[in-house]
Amino acid sequence: MARIARQISSTGVYHIILRGIEKKDIFLDSNDKRKIIEELKRTKEKYEYSIYAYCLMSNHIHLLIKDNKDNISKAIQSFAVAYSLYFNKKYHRVGHLFQNRFNSRCVEDERYLLNVQRYIHRNPEKAKIAKTEEYNWSSYKEYLYGENITDTSFILSMFEKDVVEARKAFKEFNTMIKPEEMNDFVEYEMINKLTDEELKNIIEKTLRIDSINDISKYNVSIRNEMLKKLKGIRGTSANQIGRITGLNHKTIKNIMN
Repeated sequence: MARIARQISSTGVYHIILRGIEKKDIFLDSNDKRKIIEELKRTKEKYEYSIYAYCLMSNHIHLLIKDNKDNISKAIQSFAVAYSLYFNKKYHRVGHLFQNRFNSRCVEDERYLLNVQRYIHRNPEKAKIAKTEEYNWSSYKEYLYGENITDTSFILSMFEKDVVEARKAFKEFNTMIKPEEMNDFVEYEMINKLTDEELKNIIEKTLRIDSINDISKYNVSIRNEMLKKLKGIRGTSANQIGRITGLNHKTIKNIMN
């Protein structure tokens, strides 16, 4: 069976998960985690992507990445291969370390971005390993105390202009609900986000049109009324609707609000 093409994010932001093959551990000590951070730093500089959040768990890695050069697949492959070679040599093993293909989800709007970073940062708490603020192997402390490999300014700027106030608001946002409540919400969104093809079919059925391209044929007032009918579709965003219809996502956002 041919591989399904990876969905392309209109914002360039992706939530990426790399899992150990057969759910096996990929980190056996702290030096292993230091090594993967070293590889992330190397590939970040080489492939010029931004890291908005990360969390290293025993058998998987969460990354929230902005693909600035349309080469994120190469970047992920590069650090995964480099780390696998290190791990296999250190522990005298052969074969694949990671599942063959990494899992990625498009992050199309600010609300989802904030919820995903919170989901990533609170993974250790969900797993009952450590409190979020005490875990040493995520980007959470970088947001509060200064950067290492994480580009914190973009998300912090979504809270406040002043860095000190932004960090306070960031911390409050990340601790305002219980881990189990946050996990249920974000995992639901991750599972139920629509693909472009699924959304295209839903829009055509909702608006009773033969083709998605028909929307642009109507005058502005009729078109706007049509777009308002899309407001209740779950698992999508103005960015995704804009990408599919060819309309400006800001216009769609204003109409649907």
